[in-house]
Amino acid sequence: MAARLTSLDLVNKCDAFPDAEKDPQGYAAQLEKLYTLVWHDDAAGAVPLGYMPHSVFDALVKTPESIRGKLDFDPSTHTVTLFHQPQTEPERTKLVARLTDYWRKNGTFRILRGWRDEMWPVYDNNGNLLFSMERAAMGLFGTMRYGVHLTAFVRGKSDGSEYDVRIWVPKRSTSKSTYPGMLDNTVAGGLMTNEDPFECIIREADEEASLPEDVVRNSAKFVGLVTYIYITDERSGGEDGLIYPECQWVYDLELPADQSIIPEPKDGEVESFSLCTVEEIKEQLAQGRWKPNCALVMLDFFVRHGIITPENDPYYSEIRHRVHRQMPFPGPHRNES
Repeated sequence: MAARLTSLDLVNKCDAFPDAEKDPQGYAAQLEKLYTLVWHDDAAGAVPLGYMPHSVFDALVKTPESIRGKLDFDPSTHTVTLFHQPQTEPERTKLVARLTDYWRKNGTFRILRGWRDEMWPVYDNNGNLLFSMERAAMGLFGTMRYGVHLTAFVRGKSDGSEYDVRIWVPKRSTSKSTYPGMLDNTVAGGLMTNEDPFECIIREADEEASLPEDVVRNSAKFVGLVTYIYITDERSGGEDGLIYPECQWVYDLELPADQSIIPEPKDGEVESFSLCTVEEIKEQLAQGRWKPNCALVMLDFFVRHGIITPENDPYYSEIRHRVHRQMPFPGPHRNES
């Protein structure tokens, strides 16, 4: 029988990259396995954009310069400069697309089999868009990934429940390439280049959960960011050991207790929705049934709603700190902090 997971276990499974201050030895050991993709800024110098495993660096070296552009490597700092030569953002985006499409056509990385034709942003130290990259390729370079998560809930105790909220929990389709059959936040999705987070959550709420636009637009509340650095495993649908620094814009949506509005599957991403008590969700979390980053967002919900407190969870302070981790890379999350 698998061991039951504590709240700290759930945090560690998602925010798995060592903290430089709390675990300097672990941090140094992790960096030994990686190369840092940097952008050179006149004012800030070498600005880190992402962490690449050795396998990606090796593939870059083997790729013709006519495909990838100029590559500079500093062995003393393990830093890689790439995509720097084109002068404009559209030119850099084309260069990135040429490289990643070349790898896809040559079967260089399994993760590129999940090509989505969705462009995700990479920013410089001043929050300007440097270039956009195919969603499936982002993990190869370890650049910041952005998304939106929404928790839909109703108020009112059900029989025997200690808490006055119940939460709509979807089960991911068993045919999904990533985390099939696991439990998720009510609505979640990736944030594409130039997409507003609130407009994104409205779109995803319709596509994934059939929630009416006017309901989401009028009632969804932005409640903050959740940040973490995930390291992929076999459930991620690609290579193990890729670094995913992620920032999620998080929303709460209270729906009518009479269930006159309920989420329903629409686009095939979700198999079903269940209205779960807090006790049921705690048990699901302890069994490891939730997608790792969604478990972290749910822990944040529990903290914000007074379900997890310093009195009932010894890891309360750790949870609060880790779900709002300081990220080493630039982007719009710095403006929200």
